[in-house]
Amino acid sequence: MNTILRKQFLAHVGQTSPSPMLVEVERAEGSFFYTPEGKRYYDLVAGVSVSNVGHCNPDVVRAVQEQAARYMHVMVYGELVETPQVEYAARIASLLPAPLESVYFVNSGAEAVEGALKLAKRFTRRTEIVSMRRAYHGSTHGAMSMMGAPEGEEWKGAFRPLLPDVQAVEFNDFSELERITRRTACVLAEPVQGEAGVRPPRPGYLDALRRRCDEVGALLIFDEIQTGMGRTGRLFAMQKYGVTPDIVCLAKAFGGGMPLGAFVARHEVMDTLQENPALGHITTFGGHPVCCAAGLAALNYLVDNKVVERVETKGALYEMLLKDHPAMREIRRSGLLLAVELGESAKLYRIMELFREAGILSDWFLFCDTAFRISPPLTISEDEVRESAALIRSCLDRL
Repeated sequence: MNTILRKQFLAHVGQTSPSPMLVEVERAEGSFFYTPEGKRYYDLVAGVSVSNVGHCNPDVVRAVQEQAARYMHVMVYGELVETPQVEYAARIASLLPAPLESVYFVNSGAEAVEGALKLAKRFTRRTEIVSMRRAYHGSTHGAMSMMGAPEGEEWKGAFRPLLPDVQAVEFNDFSELERITRRTACVLAEPVQGEAGVRPPRPGYLDALRRRCDEVGALLIFDEIQTGMGRTGRLFAMQKYGVTPDIVCLAKAFGGGMPLGAFVARHEVMDTLQENPALGHITTFGGHPVCCAAGLAALNYLVDNKVVERVETKGALYEMLLKDHPAMREIRRSGLLLAVELGESAKLYRIMELFREAGILSDWFLFCDTAFRISPPLTISEDEVRESAALIRSCLDRL
């Protein structure tokens, strides 16, 4: 690695932890990225489910270049008619279940969550918010407030006071749904819990959650920031599990590798942001035309090339190739979002070192430090699945 660049990285780029990976990236393509020395890494994180169409996808690169040559930022969001925004909103609305048809663009997943929480409080005129334990929705104040107690205290305790009137229930626990009441403005949930270590819903749980919200007049918000755009084997996880929320939050792969997010609702709900007060939610760069062009190109690539239709097969192939290794306790999976459970944090830390030597980029989960993540670009080939699984097994052999 360039020693000067490394020193500048540590000196001038704000750090998120005392021990960053410190792998220098020179270029990326498809399922791989490469260091200046030419070492190839299998990217089994995809930017945490961002690069679903692969690195430097030609369709996305072309869309970015062409839109940047037309115009970039012109005016704050929501005032001018910008073709990339309108076309992307219409395309997303056509693919989401009715009545999710009004798209509010922002810059990130955390911003999408913030906007959705404000919208739910504004529409219901209630204040209580219910989230799930071991949930991660972002690091801004409102989103951080949704990290359920007690597990979330490790991350949010140092930043209190946060939002008041927030409580957390246990995901997949039917009995706790009674804690959602007529005081509740909204319930925020991931259809598949990501940072808890990939926890799919139990049969009937999301249906019961939907019914309870309807009974008490609370809005149901799905955070599909990680699960959306094909990750679970359907374009949206809500389609896989057959439950439609009142609001859905999108980001990560939604931008095709560019910073973009959105929250989507029916018009009756979304229109409350227009008055009393006007400009109830505003953003300067939300729905940036270059980002919308990238996101639309990525979405069209997924749909036109039937990428999502092959996700389940590839996820099942990883599971088949790894499940019998003696170092592994279990695999939890939804599509190409996998948690490989090792059972001990010491083993996880060691496997990360071995992965780095072998040319694999993986990661763990905020609320599960005993399992590693497999969430490659959805465009990964079956041959690449087999080769990367063989590398993983060789590392597991050395534990």
